[in-house]
Amino acid sequence: MLLELPVSVVSQMLCDEALLNKALKRALTVLTSSDNSEPVSHTDDAASVSSDSLGEQLFDLIDLYNTGHTQKITGMLLEQKKEAVLQLLSDHSLLEEQVKIALKTLQEQGDEATDVSDSSDRDEVESIGETLFSIVYQLDPTHCADITGMLLEMDSGTLKQILSDRSMLEVAVQRAKSALFHSVVLFEIHVSS
Repeated sequence: MLLELPVSVVSQMLCDEALLNKALKRALTVLTSSDNSEPVSHTDDAASVSSDSLGEQLFDLIDLYNTGHTQKITGMLLEQKKEAVLQLLSDHSLLEEQVKIALKTLQEQGDEATDVSDSSDRDEVESIGETLFSIVYQLDPTHCADITGMLLEMDSGTLKQILSDRSMLEVAVQRAKSALFHSVVLFEIHVSS
């Protein structure tokens, strides 16, 4: 699994034992998911795989690239259809390509700040994510994983602010839901033409 990563990432891991240990831990986490099931592959029934499980596995793989934008890139890639995300989990060269495209997009947007997951304690990030997910689930149980992923792309200050103001959160959820709906419609138009 690690040898499927780009040569530059593997070289960096060989020079930095802490990074290598982190990569090994992430790889083991992906291989032995929380329910001790087999890792997700593109042959699995897409409907049976939860969006949360996909997000966690995708996050762990993207984190191995050490981009400094793990949370944002994960959110960007989770906006795709579930089948496309399953393909990313099983095809590391495709994942690498998509990570590079997402990173380039972030750089073009002038996003120089690292995301909350890479700059602060992971426990805090997980806590914010879990809190956000539970609230978004109350507002939209059908799309809660996708919407939470989109909202987690925000900087930590904004996240904390919307978590403290229910009306701001509801507006943010509505905007994310609208963006999600429009991206699905555009995808379906593109596929049908």
